[in-house]
Amino acid sequence: MLWQDEPGKRDYVVPDNVVDLVFKISCAQVPTSHAQELSSAMHDLLPWLKDEAELGVHQIHGATTGNGWERPADDGMICLSKRSRMSLRVPKHRIEDVARLVGKSFDIAGNPVKIGDFSIKSLLPQAVVFSRYVAMPHGMEENEFIHWVADLLAKRDIEVRKMLCGMGHTITTEDGEVNTRSLMIADLDKPASIALQEQGVGPLRHLGCGIFLPHKGIRAVGEEEDRSHFSGA
Repeated sequence: MLWQDEPGKRDYVVPDNVVDLVFKISCAQVPTSHAQELSSAMHDLLPWLKDEAELGVHQIHGATTGNGWERPADDGMICLSKRSRMSLRVPKHRIEDVARLVGKSFDIAGNPVKIGDFSIKSLLPQAVVFSRYVAMPHGMEENEFIHWVADLLAKRDIEVRKMLCGMGHTITTEDGEVNTRSLMIADLDKPASIALQEQGVGPLRHLGCGIFLPHKGIRAVGEEEDRSHFSGA
């Protein structure tokens, strides 16, 4: 008897080169626009961070509730609960270094944050991935943005068949304003999905840009995009 799997059908083993470290935090609230403050705090606590351009600092998000909790305005505050978390996407060789954040405290615009225990979350090879913020060149229109991303990925031998950009957002940094767009990429094979999550797209990973999250399907991404208008995204 001869039994061979079709190409691409064999079990895919997800590499552990990059993972998310998810920390419990004790904090009452943070500003809605806090990317720069959080990034600066992480650079203070982890001085070597400047040498790890691909280490991602997820922005902190409030919980969505069934009652339609709304994202405050950019000059507002996000109220946090005990379930709120702070996540960093970390290359394997830096896991122990980042783990030393446990027990540390920092400040975001006058709001004290205490860092608690963490868990390690592996990347998932989903066919659909989504990034809330992809930093892009100033003044780039939607179609230009799509082709720009496609060109970046083609240079990395990542084939993209379906891509959809969403709402734009401006992040204020020490060096000025950064224009971003949300981005969904679908119909990825497993290696491409993991590669995108490991490496991201575009610059400013320390500000939460270009970090892709796995999703179960396009509908889930649409719901996430809706929440990014009305929740702590």
